[in-house]
Amino acid sequence: MEETPKIIMQSDINCPVRKSLVLLGGKWTLLILFQINERTIRYGELKRCIPGISEKVLIHELNVLVANEFVAKKSYAEVPPRVEYRLTDKGLNTLPIVDQLAAFGLHNLF
Repeated sequence: MEETPKIIMQSDINCPVRKSLVLLGGKWTLLILFQINERTIRYGELKRCIPGISEKVLIHELNVLVANEFVAKKSYAEVPPRVEYRLTDKGLNTLPIVDQLAAFGLHNLF
């Protein structure tokens, strides 16, 4: 039985892969989502979980993820200030993608 060949569409601006990469293709984006996962995490703990990321980049990436509704941010009016992050439903939908990347890495890169 012959397989029907896949039709590869041109990757124009409406391509779903291209649009997904715009949202998730940053160097640190998936690592941040992976570290937050299904928990609520404070900024300092998140920073310690991702060696090599600068504070400026982490803050920027978190702001982008909040703006794109992947992450929810809760600030408390305390001294010192306390900020917590958790994944929204949209952010939780990215976890299977991260899990597949982790599985790929375990099977092919070690």
